Amino acid sequence: MTTTGKKIARLGALLTALVLGQPAMAQNLFAPVVKVGDSVVTGYELAQRTRMLEILNAPGDPAELAEKQLIEDRLKLAEAARFGITVSPEDLAAGKEEFAARANLSADEFTAALAQAGVAEESFDAFVRSGIAWRQLVRGRYGRLVTIDQQDIDRALTTAPNGEAVRVLISEIFIPTPPGREAEAQALAEQISQIGTLEGFADAARRYSAAPSGRAGGRVNWMPLADLPANLRGVILGLKPGQVSRPLPIPGALALFQLRAIEEGGYKPYEVVAMDYAAYYIAGGRSEEALRRAAEIKSRVDQCDDLYGIAQGQPPSVLDRGRKTVGEIPQDVAYELAKLDKNEVSTGLTRSNGQTLVFLMLCDRETQLAAEVDEQAVQTELQNQQIDRFANQLLARLKAETRIVRY
Repeated sequence: MTTTGKKIARLGALLTALVLGQPAMAQNLFAPVVKVGDSVVTGYELAQRTRMLEILNAPGDPAELAEKQLIEDRLKLAEAARFGITVSPEDLAAGKEEFAARANLSADEFTAALAQAGVAEESFDAFVRSGIAWRQLVRGRYGRLVTIDQQDIDRALTTAPNGEAVRVLISEIFIPTPPGREAEAQALAEQISQIGTLEGFADAARRYSAAPSGRAGGRVNWMPLADLPANLRGVILGLKPGQVSRPLPIPGALALFQLRAIEEGGYKPYEVVAMDYAAYYIAGGRSEEALRRAAEIKSRVDQCDDLYGIAQGQPPSVLDRGRKTVGEIPQDVAYELAKLDKNEVSTGLTRSNGQTLVFLMLCDRETQLAAEVDEQAVQTELQNQQIDRFANQLLARLKAETRIVRY
């Protein structure tokens, strides 16, 4: 496969031959389907935007989202034109390169991939153009109204570790990799990584995941992004809602993660630097007897020190207890600990090729302010948050004031 071919493969759905066998275009495809003020959205534009959102694995109903986006595009472009804002060819080209880079493609490669799936370059241009015009408008109109002083920055930097922060809502799948079946597991994981819907990922989790969360479709509760291992934070932040990560190798399994939602609170440049945890090892893996033993132990312990009584009289190797820096903790253990509060328990991991169940308990989590804080980055983030609030208010007002008719 060529380098370009490998890059395009990352988009998953772009290489799916969905353009084949589609019904012929309706004769009235260029008739208006929505009127927004004095502007119209045609059936062709709606079909093109819907197709592009399908390719990008956008969560939700692609047709509904496409109509919403196109209505907002008309409002944004009309407001930008009212202030004399136009998008130059140079700005458009830069915007296309920026968007394509999210998939590690050049603009030409991304455009070619879209064309292969039935989306015209003009439709991609329209998508990018409205975003650029709107960004220029809101920054020019509201940028001077937003003032971030040192007090604002200091307040953001001193947010308590347990205060508001970026939280993520993810789903997980763990595909076991028993000796001799690694290639089979990799092929299955690669197939799952192409899933673009929440329902599809949940179904795959119920069918294939070895984690206890598989029964719940792989869903994990909200967790602070800062609590995740550093390498996994980067993976999650690289996803858009609905997207699935590439398979990540961990001891005895391949892990896949789907971002369901992200919630931004106060800026928190804290990081987890160490964890005090206990791992008690139970023979039998995920057998009914071992899980029953784990449930019994859970009912008898309130804190990590209680496990010393459980392990009394047994070989020292059955209990691993102590403080370890983040770099010393195995990746799968670090991820499992990220889901726990103090004195909570997980039985999601195994060792010895699945023959030993890990009774994992978080004793404490040690955090500290990030050693190097870019105050300029904090200021920019705070400015962007305020400008976004102004922009959302403006868009809501434009919607309320504009006559929108669906045919």
